[in-house]
Order: sequence, then C-alpha cells, then structure tokens
Amino acid sequence: MPPTHSVVLTCAGIGSRLGLGQTKALLSIGGRSLIAWQLDLFTQVEDLRIVVGYQAADVVKEVLRYRKDAIFVYNHNYFATKTGASLFLGARHAHAYVVQWDGDLLVHPEDARTLLAMPGEYLAYSVPASEDPVFVHTGADGSVQSFGTGQGTLEWTGPACIKKERIHETTGHVYTMLQAHLPLPGVCVRAQDIDTYADYQRAVAFVHSW
Repeated sequence: MPPTHSVVLTCAGIGSRLGLGQTKALLSIGGRSLIAWQLDLFTQVEDLRIVVGYQAADVVKEVLRYRKDAIFVYNHNYFATKTGASLFLGARHAHAYVVQWDGDLLVHPEDARTLLAMPGEYLAYSVPASEDPVFVHTGADGSVQSFGTGQGTLEWTGPACIKKERIHETTGHVYTMLQAHLPLPGVCVRAQDIDTYADYQRAVAFVHSW
C-alpha cells in the first residue's frame, strides 16, 4: 500500500436494519467475526484507523486479538450520525489519501489487494448484490459520474480512496459527501454489503466461494 495512504474502517453503527442486536463488525461468518475477515486484508497496511461506537469495547477487544497497532477513533454520536461522520473523525490525522472502508463490507481478497495497491483516487462498485442498493452511473471509461437510488446496473459499495482534503464534517453518508467531487475513477470489484438478514446470508455464501 502506498505510504501516502491511510485506511479508515468505519464500524460505529448499530446495524438496526439487520435486526440481530449486534454491531455488524462482530457478526459470525464461517466461524469468524466479520472484522477478522477484514483485518486479514489489511496486513500490509501500516496506518489502520478503526472508528468504533456501538459495542465499542467488544469491537476493540476483537481487533486486538489480531492487530495490536490499530488506531481506534470513537464516534460517540453514532446513534445520530452515518458513515460520513465516522469517516471525518477517522481521517482527521490520516495521510494525504484516505481509503474509506465500511465495517459491513466484504471484498474478495484478490480485488482488495488490487485496490490497496492503487495510487490516487478511486471509487469501487459492484454488480448489485444487496437488498437496498445505492446505484452508481458510470461513463464509458468506467468512471463514476453520479449516484442514485432509483435503478441501475452497478451498486455503490466502496471502498473509496479520496484525498483527505475532500473529507468534511457531516452527519450523512459518504456517497453524498463524494457527490460534489464527481466524476472520479471507478473500479468494479466483487463485494457484498450487509444491511439486512438476506444480505448477511449472501455474505456467508460469498466468503465460502473464496
């Protein structure tokens, strides 16, 4: 991973749509927590920042089983804010480029390695794989031109690598923050976002397919 880059993993939310009463970072997938699968992808990342909120102590304890040098950032207002707020908090002392990674996102390891080695900015997307997607609309070169919630053939999943200077304080979503900076280079990846129980079941199958 380029030395100019930091990874911010946002794990503060309560996962209310999933309905399991547990932060999604601690979901069991194939006998391991979701965040353990994610940490496997970041072994070559020197600057890893994990934003915690709901069930923070349990998430910290789980991370420290695998990674002693992670930097923990607390979003104490996790109940009233979304991923954009966690990204802002996690990126405040980061390097020039910030790789935003949702705490409920699984990316195929091969694609994750490709993304983490890329210089510069990008937004990642996939074929639609979740029940409540935000779509991306792309140009002929694959660049992301806009986001939308109506119809589309590609789903916004992230990760996103953006210049730290583009990140501002917000209570909303990351994609609404990024809208003003489009178009940005796009990369299609194999990924599974987890918002609902059906998404969770797909995530289990997705990991087994590796």
